[in-house]
Amino acid sequence: MCGLTALLTLNKGTGCPQCDPQALERQMDESLELVKHRGPDARGQWFSPDYSVGLGHARFSIIDLSPAGNQPFHDSEDTVHAVVNGELYDYEKYKAELGNEYEFKSNSDCEIVIALYRHYGVSFVSKLRGEFALVLWDAKRKLFFAARDRYGIKSLYYTVVNNKLLVATEMKSFLPFGWQPEWSVENLLEKGWLWNDQMYFKGVRRLAPGQYMVSQNFQPPEIKTYWNLDYPDKKTPFPKTEEEIVIKLRELLLESVRLRLRADVEVGIYLSGGLDSSAIAGMTAHLIKQGELLGNDASGDISKMSCYTIHFGKDSGVDESDIAKRTADWIGVDLHPITMTEDKIAARFEDTVWYTEAPIPDVNGMGRIAVGELAHSHGKKVILTGEGSDEHFGGYPDMLSKMFIEPDLSWPPPPFEVPNDVKIFEEGREAIPPPVASPASTKRMLNNSSVFPRVNSFYNLPFATWTAKYAVNDPETAFAEHLGAQTISNITEKWHPLHSASYQWTKSILVNYILRYIGDGADMVHQIESRPPFLDHHVTEFANQIPPSLKIRYDPVHKVLREKYILREAMRPFVTDEIMNRTKRAYLGPSQYREDGALYKTVRKLLTEENVKNLGFVDWDQLQDHLVKGFRDGDQRAFRSSLFVAQLVVLSQRFGVKTATDPSESAKSEVGRYVGTTPMLRIRSLL
Repeated sequence: MCGLTALLTLNKGTGCPQCDPQALERQMDESLELVKHRGPDARGQWFSPDYSVGLGHARFSIIDLSPAGNQPFHDSEDTVHAVVNGELYDYEKYKAELGNEYEFKSNSDCEIVIALYRHYGVSFVSKLRGEFALVLWDAKRKLFFAARDRYGIKSLYYTVVNNKLLVATEMKSFLPFGWQPEWSVENLLEKGWLWNDQMYFKGVRRLAPGQYMVSQNFQPPEIKTYWNLDYPDKKTPFPKTEEEIVIKLRELLLESVRLRLRADVEVGIYLSGGLDSSAIAGMTAHLIKQGELLGNDASGDISKMSCYTIHFGKDSGVDESDIAKRTADWIGVDLHPITMTEDKIAARFEDTVWYTEAPIPDVNGMGRIAVGELAHSHGKKVILTGEGSDEHFGGYPDMLSKMFIEPDLSWPPPPFEVPNDVKIFEEGREAIPPPVASPASTKRMLNNSSVFPRVNSFYNLPFATWTAKYAVNDPETAFAEHLGAQTISNITEKWHPLHSASYQWTKSILVNYILRYIGDGADMVHQIESRPPFLDHHVTEFANQIPPSLKIRYDPVHKVLREKYILREAMRPFVTDEIMNRTKRAYLGPSQYREDGALYKTVRKLLTEENVKNLGFVDWDQLQDHLVKGFRDGDQRAFRSSLFVAQLVVLSQRFGVKTATDPSESAKSEVGRYVGTTPMLRIRSLL
């Protein structure tokens, strides 16, 4: 896991007369300096002879720790150049296959990018297995290519500044090139940055999961898709037996974990009280017993396997450390907890926003950074994690009701009717957000499977009154339409509603919240490369075929819904009975804080009248009411609103964001200045 920056001069003629070599080299170095936490081991940059193309890389060494693995990589003809952030599995297979036609200069997994490109052309990206973001330049073809992994585990943002296309792992890397960020009020209103490719900054986008960008002859880039989630026709019976499904799923997950244990450094596990991380820990122990190495540890001693967990305190209502300890004892490994007090949460508040670039109004990110700091202090550089299971096996409370919108015709129907009992869907689980008022056509588009109510619950800002005129789209309709006509057709006609909900969740909350705020963005603060074995396309392509009735199963005897049923059965040999029978609970930090506490003081220090008015789009008086209700009265919506505005203030200050203003008022002001002294043509252009 590393950091990268790349630039391409657009629409250039012969040479690059506006390119100042020394300035560009300095800007590239400064952009990498801003993400030095991602790559402390080496730094490199390369520019084309005319400086119209540049690649920069900050390295965090995991495979091949020698200088030979430093980037950028170059082929032997010095015409193809690449920078890669991430881990590419199966690399040894491709090195063996392509060794006769490509001269490898290192043992790095990432060097296969150039070899595969030279062999397959741009279709090489479909051969990659793992978590990655990359940029490649082919000087002969004048082809600039960038790609992101299938799930968005690694981030990749892009924008245009001074006629230069800039691509980087984190948006902060654009700043040295003269980028001046401005708020996208429209996108904040629609909450689009949580589900589409546009960010909360104007003109900044990200490649979506499974997409690549290509530019030839210095033209503006085109965005294309190389991989997408798909599900079977809901009317087609599934041909395998339950036992066959369990065996195949178990095989695929063991293979995925085995691949992710490969490293030239120490490897650990994040362990909570849930099924997913417990299964990863159990499978890892099983593989070690079978002779697999745990990173650079060849001892085969399971007791050397270290697990890490977050302890929020017994009175928090969200602590799972006791369950994690029982799981670790059952496996026979050490568990290392990090206790998160309110002081520790408050101390990490601002840095969490800066590093993750994800203003998510809860304290989960601070906990993730803290546990990464603990693992780092123990010498760990790679951690296996449990993200991605809930999305593909029906693990979230929001998905439970989707199971029963339509009968599951792909699997034999159960000999009972599911009672209409709200407790079945809510008892022991996180609360499900209420539906959003949207047009009936939107409900039909999504076949009543929408997960937008969860997206909508992330924040409810007290927007200034002038912003209302820019809320032109119904947010849920915009969310639905962004999926595209083919996907909407699949949702309405082909996919079961549970699979439709899985698709929406994977493309929004997983990639833009979980994998940024409590994933790679937080983990790399203390140089932890997180590897999620559930997010392996061999695993999910099989999991997506499994009938909904085997993902969520109703137990008529105990009158409970068992989420992730088929996964539980597949993981039965690797987890305790306690974990097998435990209801899914999301990773959540505490959400109740006092007015005199450390978090309130941190938030209140940020939410001064000056700071809030510098944002330009938040109503100061409403925010004061939210602060009181959120901390004094325990109102969760008001609490999240206060946290979110405080996080926006952090971004405003650290990124130097311009104050948002009402464009129509600015235009009227400009017209007033020119009336009487400016030709009517000028006035019309302003209007």
